[in-house]
Amino acid sequence: MLPQRSIWLHPKSPDIVQIVDQRPLPHQLAIADLTTVDEATIAIKDMWVRGAPLIGATAAYGVYFAVKEARTASNPAEFFSQKIDQLLASRPTAVNLAWAVNRQLEAILGIEDWGKKAEIAFDTANQIVEEDVAQCHQIGVHGLALIEDCYKKTGKPVQVLTHCNAGRMACVAWGTATSPIYQAHAAGIPVHVWVDETRPRNQGARITAWELAQAGIPHTVIVDNAGGHLMQHGMVDLCLVGSDRTTLTGDVANKIGTYLKALAAHDNDVPFYVALPSTTIDFTLKDGLKEIPIEKRAESEVTKIQGWTGESLEQVLLTPKDSPAANYAFDVTPARLVTGLITERGICDASEAGIRGLFPDLG
Repeated sequence: MLPQRSIWLHPKSPDIVQIVDQRPLPHQLAIADLTTVDEATIAIKDMWVRGAPLIGATAAYGVYFAVKEARTASNPAEFFSQKIDQLLASRPTAVNLAWAVNRQLEAILGIEDWGKKAEIAFDTANQIVEEDVAQCHQIGVHGLALIEDCYKKTGKPVQVLTHCNAGRMACVAWGTATSPIYQAHAAGIPVHVWVDETRPRNQGARITAWELAQAGIPHTVIVDNAGGHLMQHGMVDLCLVGSDRTTLTGDVANKIGTYLKALAAHDNDVPFYVALPSTTIDFTLKDGLKEIPIEKRAESEVTKIQGWTGESLEQVLLTPKDSPAANYAFDVTPARLVTGLITERGICDASEAGIRGLFPDLG
């Protein structure tokens, strides 16, 4: 059974943070315990958890662990600083990581007692988690209106195309791009989702499809390059994707391949929406192509693929053993290709004016 959340406190021991280990999904549901800052860092770096909001939530608990462990270190300040640097370096693209860490650092700033610091960091991590749940729910409320309008116009099941996993497993609950879909389904609006497989880690085929199946939402897995064909033949009503970092001017960094979907949508007059909480907006950046760091991951993610044999999970080699591979994890979709940003405060243009109009108090 799918847990209600992707991260939670152990019901009998709140010092233990539990997560869904997403690596063996959809074939095995594994729950992992995090009890140290090193474990939290590894979970982020090695993609036990993934998705910008969930990375931020995990990092928030990582800071709490670092504070707690610093109390018994010979040099608490030096130990804490080193662990924070390691945590910040675990994934470079998703802005929620640095946002969550910095929020924790601000919360404990000026507190001398490490025990009191730990209490504040624990409470702040829990706040970050609950805020993400509320934000993603509200993203769904605002995005639902788009699906409702589409259904009213056609009277047919609304055809949504997604890329990667911006669902419950990428956040604490609800998801970003999937939240409107879940809420439309609950409201009785017929929806069908085209699920991009999302090579090389296949988060769409493995995780989004699994989530939708758990929720009973009709969906079809497609190869990454099929989206343009579907749009050319009028088989997509709108695209809904997530974001790992969005600039103040509306440029969107998301899983590699998102840019190509946006180009196809633009060419075929298909609305292309990005769903994200305000925590994913980087108010310090204005040029996504020049300023957003793009993570480059291991070649093995491209050259090998994981699958279920019927008895166990196995990895097999796809490419010639001596062929090198490049594994850029994200690309940047320019704001001009984005129809709108769906946030917890509403939908706005992908522009500085649009973002500042919804969030005049931030940045």
